[in-house]
Amino acid sequence: MTEHWRGRWALVTGASAGIGRALAEQLAAEGANLFLTARRLDRLNEIADWLRMQRGIEVETLAADLIEPGAPNEIYKRTEASGIHPSLLVNNAGSFKLATADTADPRDFARAIDVNLVAPFRLVRAFLPDMRARKRGHLVSIGSIADHVAFPENSAYAASKFGLRGLHEVLRTELIGSGVRTTLVSPGPVDTALWDEINPDERPGFTPRASMLGPDAVAAAVMFAVTQPADVNIDEIRVSRA
Repeated sequence: MTEHWRGRWALVTGASAGIGRALAEQLAAEGANLFLTARRLDRLNEIADWLRMQRGIEVETLAADLIEPGAPNEIYKRTEASGIHPSLLVNNAGSFKLATADTADPRDFARAIDVNLVAPFRLVRAFLPDMRARKRGHLVSIGSIADHVAFPENSAYAASKFGLRGLHEVLRTELIGSGVRTTLVSPGPVDTALWDEINPDERPGFTPRASMLGPDAVAAAVMFAVTQPADVNIDEIRVSRA
């Protein structure tokens, strides 16, 4: 343990499984205190108990479904009430459903935009003023290969992830010299529960799950960015399977 983050708070959305859980574990290994959100409180509390016992850190949890417009503000109010000032915000929670543009349900399209783009914007808007005032903080967005490459059946997901990349680019321009850093991590296919209903192993043209990145690899890319010296910003990381 290098304890780079000892005593500082990190907020991770979608932390109950996959990339979010892997990142929580790696941040805890660096000494970070954690504020974890996801829809499943039972899973969050299980992770929190394990991290407290193994790492001796503070962990707060909150059940939040980011499809709800008020969820980001609820997360902010909870941290504020607890006296927590996150030095790191990782927008990781995501929604992913495949359909061609002419068959996609508009409700699924709206959900992808709300969860993958609007909720990250709302969270940034809530937490950035405090980071600016303290002249320290880091905003990390978990993007995707689909934020710069078009794939069939990806109209909703690509629209949301291209939008997230655009938000990141604007933030990077606005935050230069502020002490607040921002990083976009864009991985190729990652073996998480998002693929369970799609079953890519049985679909021609899809990456088999055994050939996908593991969540730990993406978490490690985030850790590389957030453990750099304060005067270094890692603008963007694209991660693929070797």
